[in-house]
Amino acid sequence: MNKSVLWLVIFFVVLAWSAVEPKDQFTWFLEVLPALIALPLLAFTRKSFPLTSLAYVLILIHCVILMVGGHYTYAEVPLFDWIAEWTGGSRNNYDKVGHLAQGFVPVLLAREVFIRLNVVKVGAWCNFLAVCFTLAFSAFYELIEWWVAELTGEDAEAFLGTQGYVWDTQSDMAMALVGAISAIVLLSRYQDKLIALKMNVQAKG
Repeated sequence: MNKSVLWLVIFFVVLAWSAVEPKDQFTWFLEVLPALIALPLLAFTRKSFPLTSLAYVLILIHCVILMVGGHYTYAEVPLFDWIAEWTGGSRNNYDKVGHLAQGFVPVLLAREVFIRLNVVKVGAWCNFLAVCFTLAFSAFYELIEWWVAELTGEDAEAFLGTQGYVWDTQSDMAMALVGAISAIVLLSRYQDKLIALKMNVQAKG
């Protein structure tokens, strides 16, 4: 099966599952909206600016995380309820997985764009600026959550997923930072090789 077709099959299967009797319809829409926005953007740029295979895989994983959170709400994902009970905790921490991904995936996307468009060369400055971009993105998302809460009132409580934790916003951004740094440490060299291959192919084409 073609990789693009497989990507789409996984995306739409999980999306369909997520949309069937979600815990809260409004929260589901808010949570999966970034994935719904990403899909046409990826389709539109598929020929003009195709990403590396690593980028597409990570985007899909991030979309799946969003869809699972949308189906159950971030505060009620069953597996993380079980983990909380097993560890003696009182909080479902699935939202922290989402914010970890919010750092892990965008930082690599930022690196790829920076490198391929010659915004900055591969190296420490590239990594630093990619992390800065990711933190800015994370902070902006927190602002979006605030605006949604102000506009919708109590209806946005499940979307915010604070679960009574006073430092939820700050810890969300901290998890994004951890995710961004982890991605650079673990995958930046591999990503650089994929980017070099992609650029060589485009140059020959």
